[in-house]
Amino acid sequence: MSTAAAPVRTGAVLADLLPAVRHRYAVDTALVVGGAALTGIAAQIAVPIPGSPVPVTGQTFAALLVGTALGARRGFLSLAVYALVGMAGIPWFAGGSSGAGGASFGYVLGMLLAATVVGDLARRGGDRSVLRTAGTMVLGSAIIYAVGVPYLALSTGMSASAAIAAGLVPFLLGDALKAALAMGALPAAWKLVGRRD
Repeated sequence: MSTAAAPVRTGAVLADLLPAVRHRYAVDTALVVGGAALTGIAAQIAVPIPGSPVPVTGQTFAALLVGTALGARRGFLSLAVYALVGMAGIPWFAGGSSGAGGASFGYVLGMLLAATVVGDLARRGGDRSVLRTAGTMVLGSAIIYAVGVPYLALSTGMSASAAIAAGLVPFLLGDALKAALAMGALPAAWKLVGRRD
């Protein structure tokens, strides 16, 4: 087994910088399962919002980081594992919930799509600079809301404006802080490994 870093090719994501090994499938599987576990653990950081059935959690931040670090395919698979295991009854959705019927399940579906999109953007350099990372995180968050807010409205019978007020507006400040963290962490990781494009 070689411990040399894999050469960075155009279109690499951070996970592609792991040392080259003979059994890449095993590494990819570990990354996918690790990404799902990270998202599940981050979902347990949940702060209730008065008047909203959706809490502030760390899972959206984790899902976007998983997507950018692992790339579209592995990011999608990580969030698919996260969603399927939670639907099967493991209590690792926000606040220890599980199942597909909750009012916030649409956000889980949105995270699956967002991880895929931000992973594709990362492969195109969307995590290499502060401004690109900001755009990537904003787009990823917008995708999560584009799926989550309508699902919230349908599952609770809320009007569109009530769903926006309960499922979007209270989270904007937190999302800005999460984006700021990503804007510092992801470009710094690329700089640390000396692989900036």
